[in-house]
Amino acid sequence: MSSNTEVLVTGVGGITPLGAGMAQSWKGMVAGESGVTRLGEEWAADLPVRVAGAAAVDPLSLLERVEARKWDRCEQLAMIGSREAWRDAGQPQVEPERLAVVIGTGTGGILTTLGQDDVYERSGPRRLSPYAVPMLMPNGPAAWVSMELGARGGARTPVSACASGAEAIAMGLDLIRAGRADVVVAGGVEASLHPFCIAAFAQMKALSTDDGDPAAVSRPFDAARSGFVMAEGSGVVVLERAGFARARSARTYGKLAGAAVSSSAHHITASDAEGQVHAVRTALRDAGLGPRDIDNVHAHATSTESGDLAEAQAITTALGGHVAVTATKSMTGHMLGASGAVAAIAALLTLRDGVLPATRNFERPGPGIDLDVVHGESRAGDWSAGLVNSFGFGGHNVSLVVTREG
Repeated sequence: MSSNTEVLVTGVGGITPLGAGMAQSWKGMVAGESGVTRLGEEWAADLPVRVAGAAAVDPLSLLERVEARKWDRCEQLAMIGSREAWRDAGQPQVEPERLAVVIGTGTGGILTTLGQDDVYERSGPRRLSPYAVPMLMPNGPAAWVSMELGARGGARTPVSACASGAEAIAMGLDLIRAGRADVVVAGGVEASLHPFCIAAFAQMKALSTDDGDPAAVSRPFDAARSGFVMAEGSGVVVLERAGFARARSARTYGKLAGAAVSSSAHHITASDAEGQVHAVRTALRDAGLGPRDIDNVHAHATSTESGDLAEAQAITTALGGHVAVTATKSMTGHMLGASGAVAAIAALLTLRDGVLPATRNFERPGPGIDLDVVHGESRAGDWSAGLVNSFGFGGHNVSLVVTREG
């Protein structure tokens, strides 16, 4: 593959329930820590679910209050992740028209939407914030990041539920390969820890109602799994055309070798192994790799009974039983639109550090789960190619393939 179509990752950033930056978040994943805690807010007292994965620190503590007051919490988290990734990449000097931003989200500024509706009902239309519209727009995070960086190559926003962040990275790959950009800041964000959102997901039986130890609730692939744990966060990468990155002697994390986006056209919420298999196989072809070339999988694995089973079947069908599988949502909870981007970063760090994080709380595989799920302790290895799966309500399937550079 020529340096005009090869895409490298030169920067990573984000904020998760495990840490205020990717270095701290990754350290927590490798150590098997949990960012899931009990909700102590008064509004959570009557909810059927009282655990969640909140960002490790208040984003307001990392931002200037003058600028942050114009942003919804999801925009704040996106800015924190993007700034870290941009700094990490060395702030590449690129023509504005050759720089693009793609930030995906599932719900956008829903905290603003719900909060401003409360203001309207309580105090009337004249009390609404003048920033309400730009704060609630799903494209707000991408727009604000593009303005900060002066990116004129496009500011795009995939909204594909929990696959949004991974789809943003796939879109960034396409933009560079198509010759429309040299550098793309891509990733995902979500901030929807609100009683309405938690109650809505609980009502559809997607969330675990386990009221025990919060750190033990998220149990991907485990026989005792009972639903996912809602979380918030952001994950952002800087993608560069290989020739551009090498010309400036950029440090790299690895190569975004392939990607695929498919739609199951099956059910609005139920998982579908067939559609997932199609995404995995297409991503492998795009990367020029075969099933045996993949040695580790960063699974979507939300800890729902049917979702984990479908993905386990898809992995076995598409790759066979040789791959080591991890599920970092066991530690972070499910960050919805940010989750796929954070998983992609974890996959790149696995290649860099030679360590695959263990799946927390995995004790006994559920029926039909025939996978080598890494558990107990993180697994050292000479990892060379990782698959990242990300799936969303609506039948959205995204698979990414990352490899070492060269």
